[in-house]
Amino acid sequence: MALGAVFFALTVSLAACGGNSVPDGDVMNVDGTTTSQQTFDRWFTIAGKSAGGQTGAKIVIPDPPEFTKCIADRKATLPKPVKGQPKPTEAQLKKSCQQQYDQLKGQVMSFLVRAAWLEAEAERQDVNVSDAEVKKAFQKARLQAFPGAKTYAKFLKDSGQTEADLLYRQRTQLIEQKITEKLTKGTEKVTQQDVKDYYDKNKAKQFTQPATRDVLVILTKTEAQAKAAKAALDGGMPFEEAVRKYSTDPTTKANGGRLNNVTEGQGEKAFDKAVFSAEKGKTYGPVKTSEGYYVFQVTRTTPANTQPLDDQLRASIKQIIVSNRQRDALTKFGNEYQDRWRGKTECAKGYVVPDCANSKSKPASTVPPGAVPQQQQQTQQQQPQQQQQTAPPQQTTPAG
Repeated sequence: MALGAVFFALTVSLAACGGNSVPDGDVMNVDGTTTSQQTFDRWFTIAGKSAGGQTGAKIVIPDPPEFTKCIADRKATLPKPVKGQPKPTEAQLKKSCQQQYDQLKGQVMSFLVRAAWLEAEAERQDVNVSDAEVKKAFQKARLQAFPGAKTYAKFLKDSGQTEADLLYRQRTQLIEQKITEKLTKGTEKVTQQDVKDYYDKNKAKQFTQPATRDVLVILTKTEAQAKAAKAALDGGMPFEEAVRKYSTDPTTKANGGRLNNVTEGQGEKAFDKAVFSAEKGKTYGPVKTSEGYYVFQVTRTTPANTQPLDDQLRASIKQIIVSNRQRDALTKFGNEYQDRWRGKTECAKGYVVPDCANSKSKPASTVPPGAVPQQQQQTQQQQPQQQQQTAPPQQTTPAG
């Protein structure tokens, strides 16, 4: 099949005039390139079949504006109502159909808009994907997902798609890959000095196991109570007995005052400083905190342990640096990319989504799905998950 046939999947045409006005019969205009109502209807049917197919239910796609078929289907498939519970009214069923339609419409419009952005960005960046590349990648994906011709044919029939649709989607995935590769080119070049600088800067927080101590504590509400507890301990009273007599904290009182594995730097500043400057076996206090007054004794100490910068850690740090560079590059691009193409996108009345410049709300994500990876999905190994974002939600294809 000629790849040129793929482009009926978007049925785009150049607007007769400049600007972003949406001609009659089209649903959107991205920088002068429009997408037809016919294209929207086709992908809406595909998305609707996918949504229905996932539940195993009979597929009835919402049919605005009256939703006659949708309402009839809901009536036919309603579970038997619980005794005393009224059946949903026709108005309620219509509202349910409207909500489903609006949800699918939003999903399809976002897919079409962002697919158009990808094509436009590829042209802008001189990123080329050949027919041969698309066919090769598609055949490999198809044979993995559907080794047999019958299962593949059944998939096409059930999903309402043609091979041209799938080839188009494969093309968008390859464009996404190439843009990502271009944006992250050179990020893998990490020197030994880069590694050492990262290690030195992050040694305390990332590569050091902080010191810990086991502590016996008595917590009181007043300083006078704490002083009385310390005097009793200094006079030879066993700590466990002093806990029972003086502690006002039910948690530590229940286990004899034991606080194990107190980690340096993680507690309240005054208590943390006192505990980690104390000598093992000696009694200290009162220490004023937001919880009250502490009297304590350190029973075990474990010093901090810093991981040495060996070959294994060097390799790990290199990957961290590469990953951070990729994330930063993609985040910077994603913000600029979304602002640029959103400003050149206008949607027809009734088809406006946050990606449209004439929308009153803005997209939730700063890195648009179907264009570049999300910030937390920056490595090439994660490309399969990223590529799925170019497809309409709830749709599975060999290309994804």
